[in-house]
Amino acid sequence: MNKNLWLLTFCQGLFLTNNVTFIAINGLVGLSLAPLGWMATLPVMGYVVGGALSTGLVAGTQKRFGRKTSFQFGLLVAMGSALVCAWAAFSSQFWLLVAATLVAGYYNANAQLYRFAAAELAAPAFKEKAVSLVMAGGLMGAIAGPNLAAATRSLTTVPFAGAYLALAGVALLAMLLLAAIDFPPAPPNGPAGAGGRPLGEIMRQPAFIVAASAGALGYGVMNLLMAATPIAMQVCGLPFSDTALVLEWHVIGMFAPGFFTGHLIKRFGTLPIMAVGLALNAACVLIALSGVQLHQFVVALFLLGVGWNFLFTASTTLALSTYRPEEKDKAQGALNFCVFAVLALSSLASGVLVTTQGWTLLNMGSLLPLALIGAAIGWLAWQRRPALA
Repeated sequence: MNKNLWLLTFCQGLFLTNNVTFIAINGLVGLSLAPLGWMATLPVMGYVVGGALSTGLVAGTQKRFGRKTSFQFGLLVAMGSALVCAWAAFSSQFWLLVAATLVAGYYNANAQLYRFAAAELAAPAFKEKAVSLVMAGGLMGAIAGPNLAAATRSLTTVPFAGAYLALAGVALLAMLLLAAIDFPPAPPNGPAGAGGRPLGEIMRQPAFIVAASAGALGYGVMNLLMAATPIAMQVCGLPFSDTALVLEWHVIGMFAPGFFTGHLIKRFGTLPIMAVGLALNAACVLIALSGVQLHQFVVALFLLGVGWNFLFTASTTLALSTYRPEEKDKAQGALNFCVFAVLALSSLASGVLVTTQGWTLLNMGSLLPLALIGAAIGWLAWQRRPALA
């Protein structure tokens, strides 16, 4: 862990502070402003749809201006959009809130590349641990995000408007930290490696297919349940302080394993760790279906976080083996687009299902994408049998 990796870890923590705070408050602010109840999670959906729409633009700015400038621009967007969200809450403008979170999606798409940048800041033999440890920086978001939302809930006369103002300050702090990071120069764009292989050829690799599908579906299931949790707990009569506690333990589960996930991947391989992550997700669903008491929410969401960490870190590591340095921008853009496309669908489905069908049906529906992840992992393991033999 050199200086650059430590600073990037803190930037990851501030990014997750933004994300967790958005998850904690956007559904509740949306519920108070939306014309119809099922629209409550549209601000959450706007954040991930904005991310999906921004993946191509982010890939272009990364290629043209490099990591540092592109990451700084993303933070500038984060600060401006947070201020617009605050104004939308003050003025009770639901569609302005949705539009602001849509724009904030650019920051989401940009900061999702921190994990790939981590591999470039470390020696090749350390890349799995670098990805895992930088993602562990999200542990800071696990503690800061829910507590920031709870502490700033009544900061102004409008509930949670102060949280959006605080997020603008979080983005400014991240800009200062990022300014001190020295990123390696981009690979040359000479004739020998101007663009590498076509994107279609890269995406047809079995390892890329499984990395993209497992990463996207695993993130989608996590988002489906996490985005619905504040609304479900409010419907069950639990106070917001309990919601903040559940989200805190959920995000601790998401990022605390980052201190050892990279070591596990290096020792056992990507597919076994992905399989363990899948099993933890299934355990989360079973516990969530067993009841709606506070302890059941805490345990289920904690297991969901750990399962996501194993799935997403291992799929990211698997993806690193599918492209060359000159292909990284388009390959990473395609991976992020897959993630955001699934996140957009899960964000909309989350609000619709939890407000119309309830928490139980929402959890039962998540078993389908988990089954697809299991099939993908099994397919790649079967594909690799001749090579292992």
